[in-house]
Amino acid sequence: MPDIEEPDVFAEPWHAQIFAITMRLAQAGHFTWTEWSQHFGAVQSEAAATGAPDDGSGYYDAWLAALESLLIGRGIADAGALAALKSAWTDAYLETPHGEPVHLKTGALRP
Repeated sequence: MPDIEEPDVFAEPWHAQIFAITMRLAQAGHFTWTEWSQHFGAVQSEAAATGAPDDGSGYYDAWLAALESLLIGRGIADAGALAALKSAWTDAYLETPHGEPVHLKTGALRP
């Protein structure tokens, strides 16, 4: 019998990280897992209705969008702060040589 390679549960490190963050926020009582599941399902449905591919490629993009909107909707996070953080990470990623760890610059989020 040939060896069958198991697929990665998380294709990218950030997939595991966003999953862990969501789990920790639920465990801390910021929302129940049922609330999360309902909200995530609604975001996935909206993505499908607007033409997102149905091949699973956008699963964690939808996960991130759902987490951000849930946190903003509950007043746990600020939309502007999240946008600034995303921008800072994008800049840091684009400026980092391939294979090197990505680090935010000191003061990257300060006005």
